[in-house]
Amino acid sequence: MSTRDTHEALPPAMRQAVDDFGLHLSRVENRSEHTVRAYLGDVVSLLAHAAGAGCAGPADLDIAVLRGWLARRMTAGAARTSQARRAAAARAFTAWAHQAGLCASDVGAQLASPRAHRDLPSVLRADQAAELVVTTSDPHGVRDAAVLELLYATGVRVSELCGLDLPDVDGSRRVVRVFGKGAKERSVPYGIPAQRALDDWLRRGRPALEGAGSGEALFLGARGGRLQQTVVRRIVARAAQAAGLPHTSPHDLRHSAATHLLDGGADLRAVQELLGHSSLSSTQIYTHVSTERLRAAFEQAHPRA
Repeated sequence: MSTRDTHEALPPAMRQAVDDFGLHLSRVENRSEHTVRAYLGDVVSLLAHAAGAGCAGPADLDIAVLRGWLARRMTAGAARTSQARRAAAARAFTAWAHQAGLCASDVGAQLASPRAHRDLPSVLRADQAAELVVTTSDPHGVRDAAVLELLYATGVRVSELCGLDLPDVDGSRRVVRVFGKGAKERSVPYGIPAQRALDDWLRRGRPALEGAGSGEALFLGARGGRLQQTVVRRIVARAAQAAGLPHTSPHDLRHSAATHLLDGGADLRAVQELLGHSSLSSTQIYTHVSTERLRAAFEQAHPRA
C-alpha cells in the first residue's frame, strides 16, 4: 500500500499522532518539506508494524516493537543509510510523543542507530577549482562566473545559493547572510575574487536579465525569475567539462571549500559554523579527506614512502 493508504488504515490514536507530529516538525522545528515527508513515511511504517503487533496507540510502543520494525526492514534488504534515517525518525517521534504526554517514557531513546557507510566526498584541488571560472561578456556568462565563485568561496548548499536575495549580500564587509536547514540563519564571509564576480554580475549581468518577476532574487534565470537549482547544477557540470575536470556538482564545491579551509589550518568548529552543520560529526568527514590528501602527497614525494 501507499503511505497515504497505510496512514488511513492506522488505528485512530495512531493516525492522529502522525498528523500532530507532522505539524510539530513543520511549524515548531521548521523542518524542510522533504524531511517532514521522509520522517512521516517512516513513522507511518513504524506504527503500521506496531498495529500489526497489537498496539492500539503510541502509549503501547516499546523498544521490542521498534527493534522488530527495524529488523524487518533490514531483512527486506534496506540499506544502512535508510535504516539510520528510520531510527532517527523513530527517536524523533517517541521523544515528541513523550513530551506531548502520549507515552509514559521515551522508548526510542534506547534505540541504537546503525552506522551508515560514508564515502569520502569528491574534492577538487585549489587550482582545479580556479579553472572552473571562465568569465565571458554575455549576462549568462557573468552570472555563471559569480555563481561558481560564490559556491566555492562560501561552501553554501545549492538551495541556499538559489534562495539568496539582494539584501543578503553585504559587499562592504564581504559577508553573505544564508538561511540554511531549519530556517537557521548564519553569516558566511567570502573573498575578493567572489566580490569582483558579484560586482560584475550586479553591474552588468543582472540588469540585463531582470524582469517583472525578478523581485529581490540575487541570481536570475534566463526569463528573469529566481535561478533554479537544476540550472546551477548544469552551470557547475558544464564548467567542469569545459575545464577538462571530472564531473563536478555544487556539493563537490562545498566539499572542496571545506577541505581547503581545513588544509589551510582552519579550526574544525569554525568550518562547522561556516557550513551550517548542526552536528560536528557532519564536519569531521573533511578531516578524513585532508588526511587522505596528505597521505597521497606523502606517498608521491617522500623517499621512504
